[in-house]
Amino acid sequence: MRRLEYKWLVGITFVLALIMQILDVTILNVALATLGREFHAEPAQLQWVLTGYMISLAVFIPSSGWIADRFGSKKTFQAAVVIFTLASMLCGLAVSMEMLVGSRILQGVGGGMLVPVGQAMMFRAFPAHERAKAGAVLSIPITVAPMLGPLLGGVLVEFASWRWIFFINLPVGALALLFTILFLKEESTRDPGRFDVPGFVLAGAGLATLLVGLDQGAQIGWTRPAVWLSLIAAALLIGGLVWRELAVRSPMLDLRLLGDRLFGTGNLLLLCMTGAMFGVLFLIPLYLQTLRGVSPMFAGLVLMPQALAMLATTQVVSRVYGRIGPKRLVIAGFVVQLIIGGMLQLQNLSTPLWALGLMLATQGLAMGLLMTPVQTATFAQISGPAMGMASSMFNVTRQVATALGTAVVATVLTVLSQHNQSTVDPSVPAAAAEAQLGAFHGAFLVSVAFAVLGIVLALRVRDADAAATLDRPKAAARQGEPEPSKP
Repeated sequence: MRRLEYKWLVGITFVLALIMQILDVTILNVALATLGREFHAEPAQLQWVLTGYMISLAVFIPSSGWIADRFGSKKTFQAAVVIFTLASMLCGLAVSMEMLVGSRILQGVGGGMLVPVGQAMMFRAFPAHERAKAGAVLSIPITVAPMLGPLLGGVLVEFASWRWIFFINLPVGALALLFTILFLKEESTRDPGRFDVPGFVLAGAGLATLLVGLDQGAQIGWTRPAVWLSLIAAALLIGGLVWRELAVRSPMLDLRLLGDRLFGTGNLLLLCMTGAMFGVLFLIPLYLQTLRGVSPMFAGLVLMPQALAMLATTQVVSRVYGRIGPKRLVIAGFVVQLIIGGMLQLQNLSTPLWALGLMLATQGLAMGLLMTPVQTATFAQISGPAMGMASSMFNVTRQVATALGTAVVATVLTVLSQHNQSTVDPSVPAAAAEAQLGAFHGAFLVSVAFAVLGIVLALRVRDADAAATLDRPKAAARQGEPEPSKP
């Protein structure tokens, strides 16, 4: 099979699996209230439908690189698809809250391996100078699935059954598995060495404890002892992980890869990009439903311009990336994000929703400018054998960034809401609404902070270091930048 054909088959296979995984997350959020009524579950019990999955992801994302290197990327990816699909079926067949939570934990096992291994396979299949095209392919599920998820979830829950929010994964998973069996080939990777049991325990426990601590802090407040204990435990576990992984010959997570200037900076840029994006995505539906009185489904429609703009921009950026280089595109993306943070401060309770849609479309433009350059440049100097480990680390950063961005904006919103409400007469609805609007304005500024940090970090990026991913590898050097260091 010619390379040109194979790389696109890998891309299609990964996109199918990624659509299934992202749709599952976005659809489920719409159905939580229905699940609570179905199983007569208290909110604390219902939360475990999300938390159990998140913890399972946290355990298996760090180890996915070693597993793929040891057993083969194709076999690992197949196993991940099978586990996720079967677990989806079990979720749909659940007859109790315990069965549903257990099936969600099993889903997390598959999901934790699915994305890092699939991404590594895709980046190995595409030559370095064509990885911007791979980024354009990945943007399709990343933008389309979150856009369709809430709408599809609402339709399934209202007109079919909550069970179909899980059963819908079955045909997609079966198709992804068929593509994997028929078209993907096994990849020879480096010897991963012995399984690093202490690293596995420290990485899984540390990341899971951190994510739970951030999630609980945003929900119940940061002064609760349970939250502080979670964060302190996470700090100790992650500190132990760093010491362990730098000391052993065959680590579970090769933290030495962060010593590569571009890979280390790229992970920090991903933190800023994801934090800003998910912060806004968390706030907008809340703002629309609590202050503007729209339905969850209509809130999804208002968010649609952002997804469409992001998808369109990503396709354009993938074509010009090779000529422009990552640095200017990343700076431009964060500058647009900065502008959006300012524009969101100007909205009020009478701002037309179409105007908010235009603001969100501009937010989509910012994300489109950032996604492909950050992802492509980050892996520019990572060799094929190290791709699995690097992809695991990149996806750990993505999970932390998602949790951190959501936790920060939720905390700012809660603190400002309590403060503002204490200064107004609650018997005056208009005054209370204005106070709440002020809290949202303050929370939207979090995206500005992420953008400013992103611009500062982007100044560290040298196009010459990403020369392998450009159309003309020496273009950056001819602009007066130093030659890239050898990987």
